[in-house]
Amino acid sequence: MSRDSIWTVETAADVLLEAEATRTDRHPITDDWAALDLETAYQVQDRLIARKLALGEKLVGVKLGLTSRAKQQRMGISSPLTAWLTDGMVLAAGAPVPTHELIHPRVEPEIVFVLGEKLEGPGVTAASAMAAVRSVYAGVEVIDSRYTDFRFTLPDVVADNASSARFVRGEIERHPADLDLALETCVLSVNGVVVDTATGAAVQGHPAEALALAANALAARGLALEAGWIVLTGGMTDAVCVEPGQQIVAEFTNLGAITIAGA
Repeated sequence: MSRDSIWTVETAADVLLEAEATRTDRHPITDDWAALDLETAYQVQDRLIARKLALGEKLVGVKLGLTSRAKQQRMGISSPLTAWLTDGMVLAAGAPVPTHELIHPRVEPEIVFVLGEKLEGPGVTAASAMAAVRSVYAGVEVIDSRYTDFRFTLPDVVADNASSARFVRGEIERHPADLDLALETCVLSVNGVVVDTATGAAVQGHPAEALALAANALAARGLALEAGWIVLTGGMTDAVCVEPGQQIVAEFTNLGAITIAGA
């Protein structure tokens, strides 16, 4: 019997949830299940989130991954991947990252949208995507792959809900018409030392382009972005590790600053 034959969508979801619950990283699923493709990986992702919802978590939005064109080229795709956000992933502004609950967390600054109306593809453009956005915030996502050393293929990371763990939304709310998001700058520092800078243009040229691509990708699966949902538009810089005692600050031009401390 081949190793592939013992794997199903259900067993893959079980493995990933167990790794998360026990803070135990593992080798990529595709090392054992070579037949895992992108379509099946999204089924694993949906099953994993359904299990979280059955335990009482609530769906609050969507996150985008691989929004950088350079990262897409490395992974052989042309659109961002999508994953789910639940209220169990929310980290209050000012609260420390609970590193004791995670495996090897990293953080990355993001531009965050809150939708004022439903956004449904196909045919969504950057302009129609922005028309659906009610508010813009600064954000920081805490990612935490269940795979050792963040080593994975595209189906692996999709199945793992795009390495989701926690996210923080800033406290300053801005209307999208008041901002030039392509030029919105973020300076990322660790313990007072600047480690990276980027603008919103790092996210697919403009975060609205990433949002439109996500809406169209979800439409291909018969899904849509709902009014009131939070959308993390993708990392502006490379992710940095967060450890106990560290202080990481993401300072935006117009959206304020978010301070993340490891605990």
